Amino acid sequence: MMIRRLRLSYGVQLYQNVQNIHRTYSKVLGIETSCDDTGCAVVDSDRNILGECLRSQQQIHLDFGGIIPPVARDLHKQNIDNVVTQALQRAQVSLNDLDAIAVTVKPGLSLSLLVGMNYAKGLSKQSFKPLIPIHHMEAHALTSRLVDQNLKLPFLVLLVSGGHCLLAVVNKVNEFLLLGQSIDDAPGEALDKAARRLQLKNMKEFRNCCGGQAIENAAKKGDPRAFDLGTFMTNYKDCNFSFSGLKNSIKTQIIKLEKEHELKGDEIIPEMNDLCASIQYALTKHMCTRVQRGIEFVIRSKLLPETNQTLVVSGGVASNMFIRKHLNVLCNEMGFKLVIPPPNLCTDNGIMVAWNGIEKLNKNLDIFSHDSLDAIDIQSKAPLGINISQQVIDMGIKCPSGFFNKLFEQNK
Repeated sequence: MMIRRLRLSYGVQLYQNVQNIHRTYSKVLGIETSCDDTGCAVVDSDRNILGECLRSQQQIHLDFGGIIPPVARDLHKQNIDNVVTQALQRAQVSLNDLDAIAVTVKPGLSLSLLVGMNYAKGLSKQSFKPLIPIHHMEAHALTSRLVDQNLKLPFLVLLVSGGHCLLAVVNKVNEFLLLGQSIDDAPGEALDKAARRLQLKNMKEFRNCCGGQAIENAAKKGDPRAFDLGTFMTNYKDCNFSFSGLKNSIKTQIIKLEKEHELKGDEIIPEMNDLCASIQYALTKHMCTRVQRGIEFVIRSKLLPETNQTLVVSGGVASNMFIRKHLNVLCNEMGFKLVIPPPNLCTDNGIMVAWNGIEKLNKNLDIFSHDSLDAIDIQSKAPLGINISQQVIDMGIKCPSGFFNKLFEQNK
């Protein structure tokens, strides 16, 4: 009987040791197909990016004048097998070496999400590896923890992209408090529409750039204060964003300039650089003023410890260096630290999905075995966390008028 007990005890200890090894060191394959890029990567829990492959559809969609969901789906189907294979080869691992597979299932284009989810389910069944469903915006929010091991939870995050603009507190890996979001359009979409209306793709230097990149590059040669495109939502004491007013203001200004110069066909307005600079300035000003209120709310509500007052910014629009600079100026003024991933990790990629899988695996969250995959499905629309925006409104925070203009003049 004593020998049997010793054997049982040894078996339990051995099992616990294996579990501890699993928790402290693991490899996850991440698959991203939420929109127009097919991405895959293998990341380990020591923050090593073991291998990555990303296939962009940007030029094809630029030629079409925008993203067409069936086209994006077909391109994902065409590319995904090769992308996953290359990521595994570059990581020098096989499916058997993985601890789990992670895949974006929400939010995004339904047709695109289905491609990634179905492929990931196939890999899970083939390899008997667990599958971890990923929220696209949560993955963006946590990417900075991959590149900055000193970044601790909780922190404030601003997610800005072609489809979203969100301000939230990240309490835990799966616990978000939403302070504000766009009530209409996203900043990246506003930039893309402006670039399209300005016909920037007709210029050789911008032919292979997405709208946001074209606006940013043109703005470097322009005067940000050349055109007053207005201020927005100044009477609303919340952290929500709105970019529809800016889009209308841009359209009105372009039409006015085209008439003044009597332009025809594909002719570009002479003030193109100044207008791009003014667009970038107006968009940045709006974001900064809303974030300013969010920071003030977080400070007053004591949602972050004084030792970790940090703003993380991610998403495709976070690649814009003008926006980065002025968010940094704002943070310095408010006593916050600004953390932004490298530009290649701000845009959609498989790395962020794999890392979110690591975060969830370490916390034993949302892990589905290979024989329970029917419980996983896509969601084209999915909220981020718990919405506490009414608490921001109830606090009635007043932000000084002209605050951003003052900061801009001081940091030209």
